[in-house]
Amino acid sequence: MSLHPTLQPYADAWTHSIDAISELVGTLAEGEWNRRTPCPGWSVRDVVSHVIGLDCEMLGDPRPIHTLPRDLFHVTNEHQRYMEMQVDVRRHHTAPEMTAELEYTVIRRNRQLRNESREPGATMRGALGTEVTLEQAMRTRAFDVWVHEQDLRTALGHPGNLDSPGSHIVRDVLLEALPKVVAKDANAPRSSAVVFDVHGPIEFLRTIRVDIQGRGTLETAPALGPAATLTLDWETYVRLACGRVSPEAVADRVKTEGDPDLTAAILRNFTVTP
Repeated sequence: MSLHPTLQPYADAWTHSIDAISELVGTLAEGEWNRRTPCPGWSVRDVVSHVIGLDCEMLGDPRPIHTLPRDLFHVTNEHQRYMEMQVDVRRHHTAPEMTAELEYTVIRRNRQLRNESREPGATMRGALGTEVTLEQAMRTRAFDVWVHEQDLRTALGHPGNLDSPGSHIVRDVLLEALPKVVAKDANAPRSSAVVFDVHGPIEFLRTIRVDIQGRGTLETAPALGPAATLTLDWETYVRLACGRVSPEAVADRVKTEGDPDLTAAILRNFTVTP
């Protein structure tokens, strides 16, 4: 393998999730491709189209030249418009067309990964014309594909893989976003602490400490007398953080202690994916 050791976990996670997606959709009937997923505005076909499209971009393929319809009410900003292009261009593809393109894209990406000799810091094209490192791009793909695997599992009634390789990458990415959620977005009091106790297939206890300047930091040490504590299961944590459910819809699965205004503000600002 020529792949840099730093990149291997992201390649392994992507492979695990993409294989699961291929298996999930490989035998779907035509009508099942139209099932709604928890991803706002997207069907099973749309989610798979998105996965195909972004992996094609990892391969360096040109983006489709396509005009989006004006009635896509779930598309409200430039980032969503960018992501929607790869989806809308495939909206009328049949089940055999979808599975064939997915299979071909996976073959090409596997070949790319086998031959990948670039360093993690090598730069490449990212979304909206940005420049990202290869490591950032591969980490984002591992995150994205696992989350969309879960979207498909929910839509198709096949739960699983909540503790697969991709889930650990998703955990780390979501935890990195917590200090901003608590300190800035929820405006937690200065010199306070908020504890997150997550149980299930992935378990962790983390503290966000807010210093006197109002900056948040992520710590593994438990806090004595925190301003708030949120206890929830891993699946609910992911669905909230990725904008798949509202706090009201999962209120029975989230236990909160401490300042009710603060916990409400945290949950209101919990979604961190674009």
